[in-house]
Amino acid sequence: MNIYVSNLSFNVKDEDLQEYFAEYGEVTSAKVITDKFTNKSRGFAFVEMPDDEAAKKAIQELDGASVDGRTIGVAVARPKEERTSNSRGGSGSFQKRGNFSNSRY
Repeated sequence: MNIYVSNLSFNVKDEDLQEYFAEYGEVTSAKVITDKFTNKSRGFAFVEMPDDEAAKKAIQELDGASVDGRTIGVAVARPKEERTSNSRGGSGSFQKRGNFSNSRY
């Protein structure tokens, strides 16, 4: 089961997450998500546990727990939603607006 962990302190590392969740069962991966430019934590993470029952218990007991001075959120991770190439939600086609002269543009 893939688990989403939110509101993490920026001090929490992958190894810390591994430890927190290992108390409930086997952890196949624990990854704090980092900013690609600064390499600093973005305050959330994903943890994978192969045993669904152990994962559910971890979610139940760790959701709302205090970790490094912050109350974390723990839930089943939802699949990433598909995104269109046009993030503004339009049709994707460009429409010229206003009085522009074709010779200048």
